[in-house]
Amino acid sequence: MFAQVRIAALNTGLTTLYLVVILPLFGAHLPRTKTMIGVAFVVGLLPVVGNLVSKTIMVIVSLSVSLAVAIASLVFLVIIHKLEDFLNAHIVGTQMHARAWELLLAMLVLEAAFGLVGGIAAPIY
Repeated sequence: MFAQVRIAALNTGLTTLYLVVILPLFGAHLPRTKTMIGVAFVVGLLPVVGNLVSKTIMVIVSLSVSLAVAIASLVFLVIIHKLEDFLNAHIVGTQMHARAWELLLAMLVLEAAFGLVGGIAAPIY
């Protein structure tokens, strides 16, 4: 559980950086940024799915600004989602005394075999 809180906090920090610093540098200001940051932390407590939910909301809100901002938000979603896989493997692996590559392999195999549910359950198994 503590590992997921650390991952959610990092995910929220990166989301805050994207919404508050990066997008305004390019002249794009999304509505409800504080709400999206809060949602990113709360749903980020759910392994794997939380990140997808919060970033999907961000992509939908980005569509209200422009298609280019929505595409940039989608690219951000993919990058953060993959980063979360590596961080999850490293943080959980450290606590379980397992190597990160073992968890990444388990996540890859179980996600391929059972879909999203397999990817979520992989660190447990």
